[in-house]
Amino acid sequence: MENRVKIARVQVGLTQQQLAEKIGITRQTISLIEKGKYNPTLKLCLDICYAVNKTLDEVFWIEKGSDESEKN
Repeated sequence: MENRVKIARVQVGLTQQQLAEKIGITRQTISLIEKGKYNPTLKLCLDICYAVNKTLDEVFWIEKGSDESEKN
């Protein structure tokens, strides 16, 4: 999956640490989300979107059939 969390974060000039502090989580959690190794809650998704001034669709939408788990 294309990493739109990282793209959105970089577009607004935030480091992982700055984004984490802004939404009240750890930098490690941001890193895991960006690597696709952590599935954030809806609330966390919204917090990230608000912090980077994007919509849920822009950052987290996955087209049906494009998810890696569906290919197996």
